[in-house]
Amino acid sequence: MRTRLRRLVVTAVALLTAATTLPAAAAERSGDRHERPSHGGLSAVIRYTEYGIPHIVAKDYANLGFGTGWAQAADQVCTLADGFVTVRGERSRHFGADAGSDPALSSAATNLSSDLYFRGVRRAGTVEKLLAEPAPRGPSRDSKELMRGFAAGYNAWLEQNRITDPACRGASWVRPVTSLDVAVRGFALAVLGGQGRAVDGITAAQPPAGSTGAAPEGKPGADATARAARELFAADNADMGSNAVAFGGRTTANGRGLLLGNPHYPWHGGRRFWQSQQTIPGRLDVAGGSLLGTTTVAIGHNAHVAWSHTVATGVTLNLHQLTLDPADPTVYLVDGRRERMTKRSVTVPVKHGAPVTKTQWWTRYGPVVTSLGASVPLPWTTTTAYALNDPNSVNMRASDTALGFGKARGTDDVLDSLRRTQGLPWTNTIAADSRGRTLFTQSQVLPRITDELAERCSTPLGEVTYPSSGLAVLDGSRGDCALGRDRDAVQPGIFGPDRMPTLKDAPYAENSNDSAWLTNADRPLTGYERVFGTVGTQRSMRTRGAIEDVAAMADRGELTVRDLQRQQFADRAPAGDLVAADAARACAALPGGTATGSDGKAVDVREACGVLAGWDRTVDTDSRGALLFDRFWRGLTRAVSAGQLWKVPFSPTDPVTTPNTLNTDAPGFATALADAVAELRAAGIALDAPLGEHQFVVRGGERVPVGGGTESLGIWNKIEPVWDAARGGYTEVTTGSSYIQAVGWDGSRCPVARTLLTYSQSSNPASRHYADQTRLFSGEKWVTSRFCERDIRTSPDLRVVRVRER
Repeated sequence: MRTRLRRLVVTAVALLTAATTLPAAAAERSGDRHERPSHGGLSAVIRYTEYGIPHIVAKDYANLGFGTGWAQAADQVCTLADGFVTVRGERSRHFGADAGSDPALSSAATNLSSDLYFRGVRRAGTVEKLLAEPAPRGPSRDSKELMRGFAAGYNAWLEQNRITDPACRGASWVRPVTSLDVAVRGFALAVLGGQGRAVDGITAAQPPAGSTGAAPEGKPGADATARAARELFAADNADMGSNAVAFGGRTTANGRGLLLGNPHYPWHGGRRFWQSQQTIPGRLDVAGGSLLGTTTVAIGHNAHVAWSHTVATGVTLNLHQLTLDPADPTVYLVDGRRERMTKRSVTVPVKHGAPVTKTQWWTRYGPVVTSLGASVPLPWTTTTAYALNDPNSVNMRASDTALGFGKARGTDDVLDSLRRTQGLPWTNTIAADSRGRTLFTQSQVLPRITDELAERCSTPLGEVTYPSSGLAVLDGSRGDCALGRDRDAVQPGIFGPDRMPTLKDAPYAENSNDSAWLTNADRPLTGYERVFGTVGTQRSMRTRGAIEDVAAMADRGELTVRDLQRQQFADRAPAGDLVAADAARACAALPGGTATGSDGKAVDVREACGVLAGWDRTVDTDSRGALLFDRFWRGLTRAVSAGQLWKVPFSPTDPVTTPNTLNTDAPGFATALADAVAELRAAGIALDAPLGEHQFVVRGGERVPVGGGTESLGIWNKIEPVWDAARGGYTEVTTGSSYIQAVGWDGSRCPVARTLLTYSQSSNPASRHYADQTRLFSGEKWVTSRFCERDIRTSPDLRVVRVRER
């Protein structure tokens, strides 16, 4: 191993010091005038292999950041630049105050709201203070060097290249950035589940103008808020979730581990993944997917271990209900003592308009907030206000967590990195290693809300919201309701590592965005606090289908990477297995073969009965009947409550197979069927049309069929498409399968890895890597990972670029 390591070091140093050491063919291919070596400052070598995947080699972290920033800009300059406009609080200046904001970095409804928030962060010096914190509470020197290098690499690319992407070609808002801009972008990602969720409520919060007061808080209002909070937090996993499974050595063909990661993330904008390999010889060698604008690999593998993440059920914020001074609604009471809120006046320049100045109000707990989205109002009255606590607003440790993963030699090291850095804000971690070990852990930064604290300190609103959604609303007027500190926690007010739901060395460990409870159906996890998630409650259709699949795989044994690839594209629809046969029979029994639609018109549904009966229960591009069932099932689940939908209710003693048996007598059944049939016919779509003819994306004027299906169908290969009947069906994808990896080991020095970036590396239509992997995804094909040196050097598409600051 030491001999091999020395060879790698020599190879990388040679690449970094002399382009003439490259293979002749590669040197010829590196001759583009925009890619010739420049002189001075930071530098890196970028070796591109098939599908534009860069393998970045550098001598230290600043230079690695430089190569990463350069390569990301080359593929995604417009998306990156748009995000930097967001975190600088300049969207209103360039795009107008009232336009819809950047959804990748916050929930702000308008550019003005977004700018007010991020300018407030800048004015308070929030991120600068976090950067100044010594590690482990603050980011390490290596992480800060990566940020510095990333900004320099992005800027160098801008200086030395011409933008061809029409999304920002010639735009004045594409400007050089600073390392602080990079850090604020990381901060924005960290607080997505907390302050980022409440941006509109933070920036709109203003003290009441008069003594209007408010109606006393009552149970009906609390119940409605609890329902809205439950739906709000559940919607996160519907829009942006994931699947991942790790298999242990007892289930595999060679006794080594296997990992299949299938994150479901946006296909457009600043929360896309971007694929690379990062190498500092002798210090770091890791490959995988990074979120745009970040400096480290988030989901990936090295030579010894592979990991993925799923969005966790932990509620990353809590509220403190403030008791206000009747004489001044900007003063609140804690143990009878008056505390004045802190004012932050923020001014935002506006395109074609006067600057807008507004005040934000902050407390010892965090900002005053008047809503969590439109559905959860939190009115500021003369007697009451609400402050939001987000522990991730002081967490800039995610990069160090990722660096620890990249250096890990097994699942124990992955867990150790999580314990040391405590940097993941809103995800679970699933991992497998070459020794056959597995890991699941919900190690995330959560407010330290124990069930005992919630019982003792909840307000009447919190008494309803906490059990139902995990959202705690604590009495902010009592000092004894402070969150406290675990001895092993990096920062006050969060849980320490010993509290995290964790499962080690199970035959399989799987998560599909439900709580940790059924990570392995034979070894359920219990005993964690409600803020982490539920125990003994109904699982999603996707979780149920996933557990059925992976448990059967584990029982069968002798698994290989090829089995992981088959699971990714099995495209089984668990809802179809449960429902389609009953629906077909009930359809055939309808009097006269007709059903009445929601518009009151009778619809002949006889053809639909046969189509549903003949459907193969998958959502492959060639599946006939999948589209009909999809449209029917969406309508039925909207119209019929969960309690009425099934004849056999959920049982915690049989959580994988219950609830079941469709209640075809439910009032909405025939209506949903009629509406689906009428809708497809009105659009000129045959009821038995192959799914891929009407579920596709358009890239370069070409229709690319897309398999997979929506959340409620329970598909592993989740796709959330956009319905546009006038254009032929589902014509775009908003979120779904993104950076996919299937990783194992065969005893050699190189991992056996297959990857796929569903939406491809570049969002620039002029790039040849704009849709190449999307076509692979359509054809259910994979990229063979080139991780080891010999594999990189033998790539038929090898193109070597040495990049430098001028």
